[in-house]
Amino acid sequence: MHASMPDFQMPNEEQVHLAAETFRMLSDPTRMKILWALLQGESSVACLAELVGAAPTAVSQHLAKLRLSGLVRGRREGTFVYYSAANVHVRRLLEAALFHADHTDRGLAYHDDQSVDVHGGAP
Repeated sequence: MHASMPDFQMPNEEQVHLAAETFRMLSDPTRMKILWALLQGESSVACLAELVGAAPTAVSQHLAKLRLSGLVRGRREGTFVYYSAANVHVRRLLEAALFHADHTDRGLAYHDDQSVDVHGGAP
């Protein structure tokens, strides 16, 4: 069946592994909140902890995992580290996940040409 599709290609094993690892990092609600906050701008651990309603030590642990997976970057300034989302792909991943969740929750059909509205408005 797929042999008759001239442009069909399966992703290689490394791509699949890295993509699965990315989704694993996004599978935690606190990490998703941290990433969303970082998409709004650079932030410190203390500020992120307040925004997501978690202890600073927990936020630090989440940030370490997110940094190792390449989803966030840290910038040291004196004794403080300021974090930011690694790139535009992080925004796209979160928007797609939140868009899907919103449509699944509301029982709406998925439309490829609509952008996500994570603030609850109708797309």
